[in-house]
Amino acid sequence: MEFNFDHPIDRRNSDSLKWREARTADVIPMWVADMDFASPPCVFRAMRQRVDHGVFGYSVATDEVNQSVVAWAESHYGWRIEAEWVVWLPGLVPGIHVACQACAAAEDEVLTFVPIYPPFLTAPLARGRSVNRIPLTHENGTWGIDIDALSKAITSRSRLLLFCNPHNPVGRAFGYEELAAVAEVCRRHGLYVCSDEIHCDLMLTQKKHVPLASLDDEIGNRSITLMSPAKTFNTTGLNCGFAVIPNHDLRRRFQSVASGMVPQPNGVAYAACRAAFDEGEEWRKALIDYLRENRDLLESFLSERLPVFSMSHVEATYLAWIDTRWLRQNEVSFFEKAGVQLSDGAAFGGRGFMRLNFGCPRERLRTALERILQAVKNLDKPPNYTR
Repeated sequence: MEFNFDHPIDRRNSDSLKWREARTADVIPMWVADMDFASPPCVFRAMRQRVDHGVFGYSVATDEVNQSVVAWAESHYGWRIEAEWVVWLPGLVPGIHVACQACAAAEDEVLTFVPIYPPFLTAPLARGRSVNRIPLTHENGTWGIDIDALSKAITSRSRLLLFCNPHNPVGRAFGYEELAAVAEVCRRHGLYVCSDEIHCDLMLTQKKHVPLASLDDEIGNRSITLMSPAKTFNTTGLNCGFAVIPNHDLRRRFQSVASGMVPQPNGVAYAACRAAFDEGEEWRKALIDYLRENRDLLESFLSERLPVFSMSHVEATYLAWIDTRWLRQNEVSFFEKAGVQLSDGAAFGGRGFMRLNFGCPRERLRTALERILQAVKNLDKPPNYTR
């Protein structure tokens, strides 16, 4: 079956958060992390069938949807999990909040690597925990984990590491040796790990995703792994995700914190999740091929026509982390005046960088890049180019 990712879908006059400012302005939104593609046909069918049932009472996860998660984890990552380890969530951000509260007491410390998805920085503070930011390394255009810096950052108050793999926003898919080094530090210092792996099914290289919790039982018992079909199958608005927590006591603590505060997904979301995992693989593979070509277009355009900006090679996700420090001005304003809306790197702990979402039809990506190129050419006094 062929899928047409080139087909433009008009989201301006919809409820889209991403496109709300485009209703009244000539702007191409490439910021928030949802794609401009329709979800796979199998998801439509499952949702229609559930809607046709006509009753929308309180929902719980069925044995069938739990087994879909179990089967997906084994077939895609070689990770054998139990259905009882799965705790359903209305998205991963609530899971980050719950993990902070379940793994660390008030005034305890949460560690994370920066730049990072903004809720990693805001959730601990909202829960009354402090945040210790550890910079990722950036050498020869590649982002990496500084294990020595992680070890040195740990204090007597450190309880939890918030981790992200594949990484949002830098696009790294960390390998086995890097993950093993992180796991060893956590074991040695008694840290829990909450690992956001929502982009794990969007690998754009030949690497295979390795869940941190799958390395061995010891790190598995210290881990809360957050996953969802939402990014891969473009169902973010359905609010459906889950935590995989092998440790019984940690799982009960997590559930206790969530109880009464964090709702379950709805029945339509469960139906979509099951369909995506059971029937969406052909669509997912076609999507990855399309995203890979978009990434290659973006990388070559910046290298050949806009060398004042640079980006590290995106190994996974549909997000590019672009070095815009050359501008030496308000980056957000520059791109918005160009007619392209990106995410401000300052919110990620990466001032001077911007995040670009290339999960869109290719012609739209080309148009956005041409707009940026023209805006650079129109600068009255281009800054001296140094990188």
